[in-house]
Amino acid sequence: MEIKDIKANSGNIDVVLHVVEKEAPRTFEKFGKKGRVCNAQVKDKSGQMKLTLWNEDIDKVNIGDKIHLQNGWCSEFKGEKQLSTGKFGKIEIVEKAAGQNPGEVLSNDPEVFAPPEETDDETTPVDEEEFIE
Repeated sequence: MEIKDIKANSGNIDVVLHVVEKEAPRTFEKFGKKGRVCNAQVKDKSGQMKLTLWNEDIDKVNIGDKIHLQNGWCSEFKGEKQLSTGKFGKIEIVEKAAGQNPGEVLSNDPEVFAPPEETDDETTPVDEEEFIE
């Protein structure tokens, strides 16, 4: 399936998309339960549309990721179609964006990767007056 084939108020949507934008998450409370929601823009070769991310999916999905929405739902709000996982769908990360490896450090500063300098076990006293502005 492609974005151009998605109809509003339909389910069982199975589509592979690229995440091109992601807004800051918002918190909400409904029926006494707290949650988070975030909108993202996704695209494929046929078009672009909004994807609503809920709770744990917010942290899972990042800009540049290639995702697979399985058993998704398309609603319509203010004349705009919006995808989501709905009650029964799920999002799988097919390919993480470059530079999204947790723990990976990106820097063009050679000092970041230099081994720590050897120091004496004794500490050098610091004059507190040096830090007064």
